[in-house]
Amino acid sequence: MDQAGRGRPWTARGRLAKGHRCPVEVISHCVWLYFRFPLSFREVEELMLERGVIVSYETVRRWCDKFGQAYAGALRRRRSRPGDKWHLGEVFIKINGELKYLWRAVDQDGMVLDILVQDRRGTAAARRFFRRLLKKTRTVPRVVVTDKLRSYGAAHREVMPSVEHRCHKGLNNRAESSHQPTRQRERAMKGFRSVGAAQRFLSAFSGISPHFRPHRHLMAAHGYRAEMTIRFASWVQITGAAGQPATAWTQNPTARPPCPDTPSGACKLNNVTTPSGWPRGSCRTRSP
Repeated sequence: MDQAGRGRPWTARGRLAKGHRCPVEVISHCVWLYFRFPLSFREVEELMLERGVIVSYETVRRWCDKFGQAYAGALRRRRSRPGDKWHLGEVFIKINGELKYLWRAVDQDGMVLDILVQDRRGTAAARRFFRRLLKKTRTVPRVVVTDKLRSYGAAHREVMPSVEHRCHKGLNNRAESSHQPTRQRERAMKGFRSVGAAQRFLSAFSGISPHFRPHRHLMAAHGYRAEMTIRFASWVQITGAAGQPATAWTQNPTARPPCPDTPSGACKLNNVTTPSGWPRGSCRTRSP
């Protein structure tokens, strides 16, 4: 059974995605699981089965290929204007055993501006990345920070000579740290099969994953929950799943209870943290 909903009828069918036989809530949730967490398509299939939804890993793959870029683009259009200080960096990745280079640009707040997979890291590659950045962001930065790769200096003098260029390894930690989520996902996926597949996945990944990764270390717990509630609400809006009932994406009514209606239109969060003053104990078995 390789399509969601092909077996038993849906208990409360939501709005179907055009050309698909299941609600948009199912599709958006599968795409969110795949791009947010280091999961394989088969693991997403297993998680959906636990929710009472029968969908094959191949169907999940097609959904991610088709809707990942669209969702990422919609999230980018909702972002604020990029900062005026750009950090650029490049790392090598292996694709089918061949060495390629992943170029990335982030602003001073860590927001990913663009990524590009190229065969080389010479002046022509840097020039191409600079021009792509200016075209995509439609803005000119005040400062560009890079490492000591000479290709950056040559491309900077040609493409944006009026912009200040700071070339120092220690100043570019922002760009270097932004590669970590990609490295983690690359290890989980055991590499990429082609340059095109890597570019498509990373373009969608860099648009979806950071949306659900706020600066947690700078927030209190209540602030983090409030921020994540806002981000989940925007995700529901851009995926088109807004207003769908909670039972619209399960074939088993007893798998998950429906979420109660609230005046704000959102589900009330259940606080299951340990109450203050609760006696602390150990889970280890104590001998009498």
